[in-house]
Amino acid sequence: MLAVPETVLTAVLVEGASDRQAVLATAAGLGRDLDADGVIVVAMGGATNVDKFARSLGRERNLDLIGLCDAAELDHFTSVLARDDVFVCVDDLEHELLDLLSAEEVIDFITQQGELKTFRTFQKQPAQRDRSLDQHFHRFCGIRSGRKVRYARGMAAMLSPDRVPTPLRDLLDRV
Repeated sequence: MLAVPETVLTAVLVEGASDRQAVLATAAGLGRDLDADGVIVVAMGGATNVDKFARSLGRERNLDLIGLCDAAELDHFTSVLARDDVFVCVDDLEHELLDLLSAEEVIDFITQQGELKTFRTFQKQPAQRDRSLDQHFHRFCGIRSGRKVRYARGMAAMLSPDRVPTPLRDLLDRV
């Protein structure tokens, strides 16, 4: 299923690739080398895969397992992992990151990605006109392949150590 080096002691199970990138970027921003600490971050392709990964990594490889999930997916994680081993984002990790960024920072970030014109066009669409900037940004991240992953990593990298979302900070403190 997943080739895991013998030096790995802990696996952090996350729902998707954007969550994985945010964890890795945040750890780097905090000066953490997860590889050196024996930690891997595994994107499972959805919360419903947690049992499969827990069996493979926890039971077969005897790794310590930690989870990071959206509140809506908590039951999937706690059906396999102890509640104390699961760190929960209120909506999702992107919302946690967005909550810590100002509107100006969000627009600056989109500009740095070279997508401000596309974003402004998106905001003018009839279905988007009455929505907030946060809603625009969240939807915009998901409408182009690869953008959500790239944006999650970039937003996490923007945050100073004192602005890391609580679930992410608590998870990294744990590992």
